[in-house]
Amino acid sequence: MTGTLFGLTFLVAAPFWALMILLPRWRWTERIIGSPAIVVPVLVIYAILVIPALPDLLPVVTQPTLDGLREALGSANGAAAAWAHMIAFDLFVGRWIFIDANNRKIGHWIIAPTLVLTILFGPLGLGVYLAARKTLG
Repeated sequence: MTGTLFGLTFLVAAPFWALMILLPRWRWTERIIGSPAIVVPVLVIYAILVIPALPDLLPVVTQPTLDGLREALGSANGAAAAWAHMIAFDLFVGRWIFIDANNRKIGHWIIAPTLVLTILFGPLGLGVYLAARKTLG
């Protein structure tokens, strides 16, 4: 089941990324992306992976150590949960970038590559957007 959930994680987020990157001016895109609920499918996957493991995970997150975190992430369930965590937060950040850029009238030629960077390396995409926002917006 963990492998299936891992595979589903990006698949349930991908349509929202496609709307923001490929169809930014479609009349439904703004309405769909305007809802923070777009992250709910990924959050459900995350909850399915994490809630049963809470007894093992609580010590890792309340008293984190590098070895403890490495051990938790080293399992299939831990890696799948971390993936869902990243996908959920990257999608939420990408949504914010999309909405903020539209409000500031920042060109899509800047936003589309920034969103791709956010999909691949979330914090770097956010950093590039914040720099562009300061420069352009």
